Amino acid sequence: MAASDKSVDDSLYPIAVLIDELKNEDVQLRLNSIKKLSTIALALGEERTRSELIPFLTETIYDEDEVLLALADQLGNFTSLVGGPEYAMYLLPPLESLATVEETVVRDKAVESLRTVAAEHSALDLEIHVVPTLQRLVSGDWFTSRTSACGLFSVCYPRVTQPVKAELRANFRKLCQDETPMVRRAAANKLGEFAKVVETEYLKSDLIPNFVQLAQDDQDSVRLLAVEACVSIAQLLPQDDVEHLVLPTLRQCASDSSWRVRYMVAEKFVDLQKAVGPEITRVDLVPAFQYLLKDAEAEVRAAVATKVKDFCASLDKANQVQIILSSILPYVRDLVSDPNPHVKSALASVIMGLSPMLGAYQTVEQLLPLFLIQLKDECPEVRLNIISNLDCVNDVIGIQQLSQSLLPAIVELAEDSKWRVRLAIIEYMPALAGQLGQEFFDQKLRGLCMGWLNDHVYAIREAATLNMKKLVEQFGAPWAEQAIIPMILVMSRNKNYLHRMTCLFCLNVLAEVCGTEITTKLLLPTVLLLAADPVANVRFNVAKTLQKISPFLEASVIDAQVKPTLDKLNADADVDVKHFAAQAIAGIAAEMELNVFRTSVPPCMGLKLEAALASKLVVEPPPMSAAAEAVGVVLELNTNTENNDIVAGGEQQLKSVSEC
Repeated sequence: MAASDKSVDDSLYPIAVLIDELKNEDVQLRLNSIKKLSTIALALGEERTRSELIPFLTETIYDEDEVLLALADQLGNFTSLVGGPEYAMYLLPPLESLATVEETVVRDKAVESLRTVAAEHSALDLEIHVVPTLQRLVSGDWFTSRTSACGLFSVCYPRVTQPVKAELRANFRKLCQDETPMVRRAAANKLGEFAKVVETEYLKSDLIPNFVQLAQDDQDSVRLLAVEACVSIAQLLPQDDVEHLVLPTLRQCASDSSWRVRYMVAEKFVDLQKAVGPEITRVDLVPAFQYLLKDAEAEVRAAVATKVKDFCASLDKANQVQIILSSILPYVRDLVSDPNPHVKSALASVIMGLSPMLGAYQTVEQLLPLFLIQLKDECPEVRLNIISNLDCVNDVIGIQQLSQSLLPAIVELAEDSKWRVRLAIIEYMPALAGQLGQEFFDQKLRGLCMGWLNDHVYAIREAATLNMKKLVEQFGAPWAEQAIIPMILVMSRNKNYLHRMTCLFCLNVLAEVCGTEITTKLLLPTVLLLAADPVANVRFNVAKTLQKISPFLEASVIDAQVKPTLDKLNADADVDVKHFAAQAIAGIAAEMELNVFRTSVPPCMGLKLEAALASKLVVEPPPMSAAAEAVGVVLELNTNTENNDIVAGGEQQLKSVSEC
């Protein structure tokens, strides 16, 4: 019996330590213990959790913010630990206290947990326990409790009786009229959410007056949050009511004196458009959209510019083209030459999307001149956004028209005197090639890409090399064999050693995407030829290239062609050439030994020990005979390691090998 008691005491000892840590002076220990509250609660049992742990936690609310945040998070998942939904009310006191603290993130997490716990209450318990908690928060002396109260209305309202609903609406009205801006801001933030659960009758009689009042608040931080509520309210009301009750306030917000409010209107404009319908959009929202497109603040213009495509796409199809041409495009033309680069970039990201709406003729007449201006813009982000979306225009007007109009501008940029402009076009080329297709690329753009390999700026040559790899990934190795590899190999005979080095750099990256056959047949002979180059820089780059392409060569080719060349370079008179040759010899040997091991170990052993074996193989290659000898390698590794998991894994693998 004594032994049994001792066993129980030993099992509870870790729990006692956690409880002691809740009172510890060290913040980190208290935090760790809070994060393990569920373990403590399980050990104590439901009854003791309700009667002892929860009251203790309620008393320790005055702690560091980090600890309180963890506590608020834990309590949201505590319902099952206190006995289920019928005992969920025991969690309300500590969460109510947490909802009144000064730190915002703690309050927000406490409200989130309160919402979770409230949803688990029965309708009766909700009125008896949760609603009084909400009312205490509403009437709290400090603004912190009143801001937290705003987040609970939408959870409580649908499940209470009519008299209580009336009280809740009155309480929410009180918060909307609170003297503290922070409370009004919280009420405006939750207004749309509350509107979704209130009956339409009371939405019009109670909440819309609150909405109008908040939209006219003297604090712009309150007014901008009212804009979000506007979307929710407009979605809930019939069209006639929207026109009379919501639109006047929306017009006022669109021309608000604060740019932040106008910015919020721009951000929510498409949502508002969908909520109010096509007729109200045509009459009221199109003028508001025009007003925002010529706003004095660049942030507002940039925000509304990103909405041009979506706004136009949601217009009534019968009048879509007419509205775009007469009411939207004149303002868009001004934004194309806007002094702010963010505005131009935002517009460039969406303007191509207007092509399918306008059709081929209007695209050529109205949009192509704008695209040409943007392609020549000094801001690289603008050019990137235009080139990245050329497929939209290509689908509408065809590749022939596109090549006649936009290609000259692209070629002009590719040959620009400023190397950074050329660099930007190189970076866009793979995306452009994918959109225009292989045939068009070979005819019009391949020459440009090859020309960049001979550029006098190293950054351009380097970028052009990587561009070649991406193009091969796009069009495939057979295309590379026919179209670009012959032209690259010619560079190996160039009198300028920099071009011969660029040839090597290209072969490095092309081997990765061209495969073993092309690498052996076309790339390797040129690399070996350059091993006798008179310039030392070229020779040591040959050594580096041979090491990089060796994984794509057969072992017999490495033994017959690569190793003799590296041995010759290892005896070179130049110190750097010898260094890189020795490095390549060691690297290739290690890679080959690892490959030998992979082929000698049975597949059923898997790759679990490969990382551990890799370092061993460099010094001691594995046996190459049968599976039993491979097992010997595993056993030897097991005796030299301190990792019990690997040893156990090795023993398990032995069984698998014997089964094989």
